[in-house]
Amino acid sequence: MDQDYERRLLRQIVIQNENTMPCVAEMRRTLTPANSPVSSPSKHGDRFIPSRAGANWSVNFHRINVRGCRRAEGETLTVQPGGRGPSFPLTLPSPLHPQENEKSPSQNRKAKDATSDNGKDGLAYSALLKNELLGAGIEKVQDPQTEDRRLQPSTPERKGLFTYSLSTKRSSPDDGNDVSPYSLSPVSNKSQKLLRSPRKPTRKISKIPFKVLDAPELQDDFYLNLVDWSSLNVLSVGLGTCVYLWSACTSQVTRLCDLSVEGDSVTSVGWSERGNLVAVGTHKGFVQIWDAAAGKKLSMLEGHTARVGALAWNADQLSSGSRDRMILQRDIRTPPLQSERRLQGHRQEVCGLKWSTDHQLLASGGNDNKLLVWNHSSLSPVQQYTEHLAAVKAIAWSPHQHGLLASGGGTADRCIRFWNTLTGQPLQCIDTGSQVCNLAWSKHANELVSTHGYSQNQILVWKYPSLTQVAKLTGHSYRVLYLAMSPDGEAIVTGAGDETLRFWNVFSKTRSTKVKWESVSVLNLFTRIR
Repeated sequence: MDQDYERRLLRQIVIQNENTMPCVAEMRRTLTPANSPVSSPSKHGDRFIPSRAGANWSVNFHRINVRGCRRAEGETLTVQPGGRGPSFPLTLPSPLHPQENEKSPSQNRKAKDATSDNGKDGLAYSALLKNELLGAGIEKVQDPQTEDRRLQPSTPERKGLFTYSLSTKRSSPDDGNDVSPYSLSPVSNKSQKLLRSPRKPTRKISKIPFKVLDAPELQDDFYLNLVDWSSLNVLSVGLGTCVYLWSACTSQVTRLCDLSVEGDSVTSVGWSERGNLVAVGTHKGFVQIWDAAAGKKLSMLEGHTARVGALAWNADQLSSGSRDRMILQRDIRTPPLQSERRLQGHRQEVCGLKWSTDHQLLASGGNDNKLLVWNHSSLSPVQQYTEHLAAVKAIAWSPHQHGLLASGGGTADRCIRFWNTLTGQPLQCIDTGSQVCNLAWSKHANELVSTHGYSQNQILVWKYPSLTQVAKLTGHSYRVLYLAMSPDGEAIVTGAGDETLRFWNVFSKTRSTKVKWESVSVLNLFTRIR
């Protein structure tokens, strides 16, 4: 055969193969020496300059639809990248088969507590990777509980992974994803903003009490107030017929008094503001004033005909509420009959008493479901709130907002209500789901803590005015009937019919920056007075 004819025949066969198999032609073009970087030194230099733009998948690749991608869970799919090339299997997870690394609820709880410190850092790192690899453009790390949906891994319904073709989308110079050639940072502008974004410290409240004390004979009675914490860091507890003092500094326990010789029992205790005197209400209706340091009884006040379940100090004035429906106000510096004021307004037992932070108003709650507000000059209540549907024992005045009063109802009510005593108008109400036994405001933040009885026996921390629940503490097996706050406002103690006292670290001691600035400001003239 002629060699020229054979050459022409082979060339025709090659052309026909290229027309029928374009992928082979593409491979042949790719492997020709003409396109080799070695054979074309005019287009490529000898210096290697790295480019991060090639790692931006959203620019170089785009997702395509894959027909028949919806399958039952557990079924194997065959996916071809870009519709060409070899296929590979993809198996969807089935809810009927546990994962290999699935853990028990207790192990998950321990793992969650162990990784709570690194939650924010993990989110920031995940967002940083999404910025650099996918061009997500995330500039701020969201809170783990309210994280933005773009930080969550999403699986499109009818989307494949990649096709090997360049996208026509071009990023604008101002979108923040491009890296300036003069930038000294290895990450994009959006990632730099992400790393510079401020992060709020995570609020952590321990779910475990830092101290538990036994309190034998601590009565399970909703209408009594048997625990109080003094400004000198001494806790007073009424147990049966005795009053005990526990020093938080030295953990020393002393017995202040024993009423068994008088045939009486303790129904309420209350420290004076200076922390040197403690008032003891008894079942027979007496109020005894004791000097805590000397362990000596100074006086005994009469006037009530039934048990005294509530006490409230206002400087040297002592208010007492009783089962006889009376409220007595007396100045302990003068004879009782000279300074006594009798306040009549409740139709049943008085179980809650609290003076406002400015010492001008007295709030009282009773078993008649009423919340009354009194002043110094009138013998009748100046305000009366009747919205509660059960006994009102939990009462607390806000130290942050003048005239703001919070109250809680019993089992049939279960609500915490807020009142503006300056205008007499109700503000907010939240149903807690269980009996409200005590309320106390934080001294440093606009938060309050509530203790509950039937049926959950929990301790809740609320943020005001949003009324969002910050923490839920459990541990008592009976109603949490008693609550007191430490003098620094950082810890609380709770008591229940399970005869235990539990100490919790609930509130932070740090004040706002505004208060700190005002205390050291040169513009504050009172700091310069000698």
